[in-house]
Amino acid sequence: MVSHALRSVADCDAVWEKFLPSDYKSIISGSSSSSLLSPGKRRIYIFISVSIPFSFKMSFQLKKESGKKCYMLGARALSVIWGDTPSTWKSLPESRFSEVAELKLVWWLEVKGMIDIRILSYNTNYAAYLVFKLRNKRTIEFRHRAVGLHINVGGITSWEVRRVSLDPSQNGTQHVREREDGWMEFFNEFGDDGTVQLCLREIDTSYYKQGLIIEGIELRPKDTGS
Repeated sequence: MVSHALRSVADCDAVWEKFLPSDYKSIISGSSSSSLLSPGKRRIYIFISVSIPFSFKMSFQLKKESGKKCYMLGARALSVIWGDTPSTWKSLPESRFSEVAELKLVWWLEVKGMIDIRILSYNTNYAAYLVFKLRNKRTIEFRHRAVGLHINVGGITSWEVRRVSLDPSQNGTQHVREREDGWMEFFNEFGDDGTVQLCLREIDTSYYKQGLIIEGIELRPKDTGS
């Protein structure tokens, strides 16, 4: 009897709905699994706690630890240098998206992204992560490059230049680590109308580069302890 009662509470929609974001219906309806709106709230919570795709350009995940929303803009949702060249796009079995962008021979690195600020969690400090792979570390020419980082949130713009290395094996001023090193941060205080605009742009273009594979830009809530 007690076990049955506890199971009933655990499956109660009213209980699980408290863990869901207020806009969970629009999140699911915009995904490729909108049929999940009909099952119980517990199943919906489990479903959105893993990455779910939106079309072929964006994915969503609810962070279980904080209940905050995490979004990833796929390469197709970004403005990538030479993105209008068909040979730039390829599929990778390990990617959550159908296509990624590979910079095969470029003199200039520029990646831009934009997202509606209203869909992010309110009163939350976010970090933006460039998610990428190196096709061949012996031929990549992104070592110790001066990169400009530009961010515009609700009309307020900040700009800074950092010397970073996109090759973790190199000794540089600052390294990237897979899914660890955020290259920008911003605080979403109110979630008013507007957009978050992100841009990574190379400053020095003295020689050509190749072998950078871009999956996307992830907007992830920062840990409260960090």
